[in-house]
Amino acid sequence: MITINIDKAKTIAHNLRRVARAVEFQPYDDAIAKQIPGQAEGAETARAAIRTKYAAMQTAIDAATTTDQIKAVLENK
Repeated sequence: MITINIDKAKTIAHNLRRVARAVEFQPYDDAIAKQIPGQAEGAETARAAIRTKYAAMQTAIDAATTTDQIKAVLENK
């Protein structure tokens, strides 16, 4: 019988979520860092949408009670 530690599975899922979020942030990081006029505002708007998306994923991962639920959250990003 295989036993899965759900807390460790959630930790792994959160790490995967953070990596995916960083990848989505990457195209906007340069505009934010350089405060390029006309681009920084749009980049920050895009980043806010990404933060909202991944905050919802974080909540769903925390609420998951099975690994199948965790997988579903990660697959639907």
